[in-house]
Amino acid sequence: MSRGGIIIELTKDLILGFTVGISAAIIPGPMMFATIGASFHKGWRAGPSVFIGHALVELAFFVLILIGASSFLGKSVISYLAIIGGLMMVIFGLVMIKKAKEASTMDISISASSLNLSSGTVSSGIMTSSLNPFSGTVSAGIITSALNPFFVAWWLTAGSAILLQEYLTGIFAVTAFIIGHWIADLGFLVAVSSSFSRGTEVISQPTHEKLVYLCGGFMAFFGLWFMINNNNILQ
Repeated sequence: MSRGGIIIELTKDLILGFTVGISAAIIPGPMMFATIGASFHKGWRAGPSVFIGHALVELAFFVLILIGASSFLGKSVISYLAIIGGLMMVIFGLVMIKKAKEASTMDISISASSLNLSSGTVSSGIMTSSLNPFSGTVSAGIITSALNPFFVAWWLTAGSAILLQEYLTGIFAVTAFIIGHWIADLGFLVAVSSSFSRGTEVISQPTHEKLVYLCGGFMAFFGLWFMINNNNILQ
């Protein structure tokens, strides 16, 4: 592949990672609520702290998926898994589109108000300051990711399919995808923590709804692309 082709491929992987990351981030969930709850006391710094915990969990998934791929899976098996993962991406995308209005009208401030991370604790008692050397907000990122069924299901299905597809291209493609994904996660969490620490909304409800529709459409599109692309490889 020429130098120009490599740059185009890595740019595509970076954009794919960013799209997948922002599609998951904009859906209200435990990690967003933890970030909002912490931002009332820690300000914008809550976002990067929660992200660190989230990224540590994702890194563990990435390593396990890639070790399994390099040790046990052949190219044809990875292609079959990519087709299955593509189908899951289509399903996730369609669910996002169906739930867009519900997600955009959720009162996340009320949902987040039950969280108190100012002293390194969560009201549920799951997380305590004894989890140091991590700060409470880093621990929040770890626990709200690792114990989130949607997060785990995603990386065991569609997420692993994407990562394995990038693995077939090369380690630089994997790296570009991960960087794009983490840029989206970090950027959105910082935006959330900065916004709520000042008592403002990140985005309006109508804009949020449109973004969920858009990201759901992108997710379904990429899923179809994965299925078609890998089906051609297998033929």
